[in-house]
Amino acid sequence: MISGVAEDEEKWLAAGIAGLQQNAFYMHRALDSNNLRDALKYSAQMLSELRTSKLSPHKYYELYMRAFDELRKLEMFFKEEARRGCSIIDLYELVQHAGNILPRLYLLCTVGSVYIKSKEAPAKDVLKDLVEMCRGIQHPLRGLFLRSYLSQVSRDKLPDIGSEYEGDADTVTDAVEFVLQNFTEMNKLWVRMQHQGPARDKEKREKERSELRDLVGKNLHVLSQIEGIDLDMYKDGVLPRVLEQVVNCKDELAQFYLMDCIIQVFPDEYHLQTLDVLLGACPLLEPSVDIKTVLSQLMERLSNYAASSTEVLPEFLQVEAFSKLSNAIGKVIEAQVDMPTVGVVTLYSSLLTFTLHVHPDRLDYADQVLGACVKKLSGKGKITDSRATKQIVALLSAPLEKYNDIVTALKLSNYPHVMEYLDNETNKVMSTVIIQSIMKNKTCISTSDKVEALFELVKGLVKDLDGTLHDEIDEDDFKEEQNSVSRLIQMLYNEDPVEMFKVICTVKKHILTGGPKRLPFTVPPLVFSCLKLVRQLQGQEENPFGDETSTTPKKIFQLLNQTIEALSIVPAPELSLQLYLQCAEAANDCDLEPVAYEFFTQAYILYEEEISDSKAQVTAIHLIIGTLQRMHVFGVENRDTLTHKATGYSAKLLKKPDQCRAVYACSHLFWVDDQENMKDGERVLLCLKRSLRIANAAQQMTNATRGSTGSVTLFVEILNKYLYFFEKGNPQITISTIQGLIELITTEMQSDSTTPDPAADAFFASTLRYIQFQKQKGGAVGEKYEPIKV
Repeated sequence: MISGVAEDEEKWLAAGIAGLQQNAFYMHRALDSNNLRDALKYSAQMLSELRTSKLSPHKYYELYMRAFDELRKLEMFFKEEARRGCSIIDLYELVQHAGNILPRLYLLCTVGSVYIKSKEAPAKDVLKDLVEMCRGIQHPLRGLFLRSYLSQVSRDKLPDIGSEYEGDADTVTDAVEFVLQNFTEMNKLWVRMQHQGPARDKEKREKERSELRDLVGKNLHVLSQIEGIDLDMYKDGVLPRVLEQVVNCKDELAQFYLMDCIIQVFPDEYHLQTLDVLLGACPLLEPSVDIKTVLSQLMERLSNYAASSTEVLPEFLQVEAFSKLSNAIGKVIEAQVDMPTVGVVTLYSSLLTFTLHVHPDRLDYADQVLGACVKKLSGKGKITDSRATKQIVALLSAPLEKYNDIVTALKLSNYPHVMEYLDNETNKVMSTVIIQSIMKNKTCISTSDKVEALFELVKGLVKDLDGTLHDEIDEDDFKEEQNSVSRLIQMLYNEDPVEMFKVICTVKKHILTGGPKRLPFTVPPLVFSCLKLVRQLQGQEENPFGDETSTTPKKIFQLLNQTIEALSIVPAPELSLQLYLQCAEAANDCDLEPVAYEFFTQAYILYEEEISDSKAQVTAIHLIIGTLQRMHVFGVENRDTLTHKATGYSAKLLKKPDQCRAVYACSHLFWVDDQENMKDGERVLLCLKRSLRIANAAQQMTNATRGSTGSVTLFVEILNKYLYFFEKGNPQITISTIQGLIELITTEMQSDSTTPDPAADAFFASTLRYIQFQKQKGGAVGEKYEPIKV
């Protein structure tokens, strides 16, 4: 059915074009032979093709444009006739004898254009005559295109100030009157289209009308281009007349489009000075009009105007733009009780953007906008409409983008209340936006109350919100979110230790509610913030501030212990062990032996009870040995206890190579370079001999199970340890011991049962080269190495 109608339209259009072209041909022939009567006759017949009612606006436009091109040629002919002495007045009279009214009026407009140009009559009189006579066509489609043609041919001939067609003192008024009258009549025709035809075709007619809207809107554009319209004329004459037509037409499509046209075509300063009039029309529009978009565009234009120059800001204050816009939005929302949430939020988002541009120093205005938005959203619960939540994010992002400072946004008391209306997923998005703003601007948040407010804002990332299921969360997204929280914790800083401790306590309170999945991400940065504060206080007296509430390293270590203990619910024993060792080292630097011992005890308990994976045990024991080696705070008894435990753990590792490496690493616990009381050569030798025995046992096991003794890498590693302690002056490491080990490795490498290992061979060769190099140094070092034969 639809395709049949389209085919018919194509036929009618083709027939119309054919008739038009045929008559145009004869018209051209008459023009070439200067036969005026025939030219008018055929031009009238050509224009009769525009009398059709069978075409849709789109097809009619094609036909009209072809006629328009021919009329331009006819107009040029009329100009030539006028130049040759033909009376334009006679010509103006002559074309009025055309048989049909539509061709007659097209010809009249064409001659009228030449008539005005000849200046034989005032432009205002000819224009008034033409605009009145065009009322003869009341068919909406034909009338719209006719008046569009009139607007087109007259737009450069209006009696405007500075124009060559300027008339007497009221010349601008005449120009305005002509355009307004044409606009009014065109709008009436355009609106009437909606009420023609059966109700079932309403949607189709709306689409067709939408295609024609620019014909009507062009009048407002022409109006905005009239130089003589100053603010007073616009305020008293132009805007009220245009708005009267907009309101009275009572058509949703026309009202929305024309309000948008008014906002787009007239200058910003005019809008500012006529805010009362413009906003007063908004509640009078049809309830179905998308007024939120109209007002949003108005506020966007005014915002850009305010941002263009600081010199215009006093104008905004003078007209009280904020209060007027705020009141207008309130009235519109009250008038449209069914306005969707997205509309409400969009309006307040635009108002907030406007406020931030015009009154950047008035935080109370920004807070007032957010408060009004909260009031309108109250009782709606969490907002699930994605368009509405997107607008809320835009609303909340505006202060961050304007001030580049979350601290300023935190002063807005209604800011967190707006966030409460976001669904959990969007809450996380907004929290991420806030954290990114802090990172980008390197914002320093330094007081506990600000940190409290901030963590309330980003709680969507810090803890599980009601109804959030872990299964729904993408693992990579979750990691990214938690990494951003970790970076945020590192950004919190205050030079005053007391205030910093309060900040840390506030952060701890919030992150410990995060649940086992978040703690491995959030506890480490908090621990390192605490340790940073400990280093800051290092070396101070026990109570530097002279009162019991002061911040001391001991108090911070107590908090650290509680914080790391919280990881037990995860569980994350490897991470907890690393953090305990970090704390032990910090306690060592503060000369707090009992505290350091307690942290080591906790680390050992975790190792014994929680860490069962052999690889994790190897990593953990090397961390323990490395940390313990750097400790200087322990007395003999405590150090012996911890060292004994560490060597015991080393010897009990599952794999022999791991045992061997851990045991020879323990040798460093008994020889610390810069501490004379921690140089026990015998126990160093004991560790190295023990590691040698384990390496030997490992080879035997390999031989028993695989038929070959395996690599000599472990022996080469032990040789390097012997050389290290030999060089450091350990008297228990003798030349003969080193020589014997070198010979052992050489023998093993030459044995048929040894598995070839190029890496081990290269390692041993490199070690021998080092001994040779030390010999060649000369002096005390050379003498020391000289007896070793390689």
